[in-house]
Amino acid sequence: MHRTLYLLRHGQTEYNRDRRLQGQCDSPLTELGIAQARAMGATLRRELGGAGGWQVWASPLGRAMQTARLVSEQLGLAPDAVRAEPRLMEVGFGEWETLHVPTLHSEQPELAVRPDWHFASPGGEPYTDVAARVMDFLDDAERPERLIVIAHGMLGRVLRGVYLGIEPAAMWQQDMPQDAVFHLHGGQVGRIACVADEPTSISV
Repeated sequence: MHRTLYLLRHGQTEYNRDRRLQGQCDSPLTELGIAQARAMGATLRRELGGAGGWQVWASPLGRAMQTARLVSEQLGLAPDAVRAEPRLMEVGFGEWETLHVPTLHSEQPELAVRPDWHFASPGGEPYTDVAARVMDFLDDAERPERLIVIAHGMLGRVLRGVYLGIEPAAMWQQDMPQDAVFHLHGGQVGRIACVADEPTSISV
């Protein structure tokens, strides 16, 4: 039987809103990010028709764990059942972490036209290292048959790219949404748009 994985990116954070690089540092979810996390959870609940037999693993970084707890709440799973998985941690951006991206690009304009510019940071994590830990995760025989993963933008790009077997150049063409769920099954990746639950109307 093919294992099934649903891949989510954490909701919007304060650094996302301010266009700052996070990498392996952290910032909390914004109100929009909290709403995005709940919408992803609600979408998964409708998609799965029930969370029985599913496990939730997340990057240990705070923004991913916060998102995972909100998703679990929507699924009716205990928030404390989320497993922190270090192999899902975001790419490390070295000396660039916390920097304002537009300012960085204005100071180093060559980065703005380089698709893999995230991997040019001084002291940052090389692509080969990221791909290796992603492959180790995907090949792990202990990985559950039914798994929901909450990770990050760049890490998610690499994970989907490695899963599909595409070249790194093609990976950077993938987007990094915070309002979608990716379904990985049978060597294919599908995208599911997230829609929040409609508020219940009360007649008076």
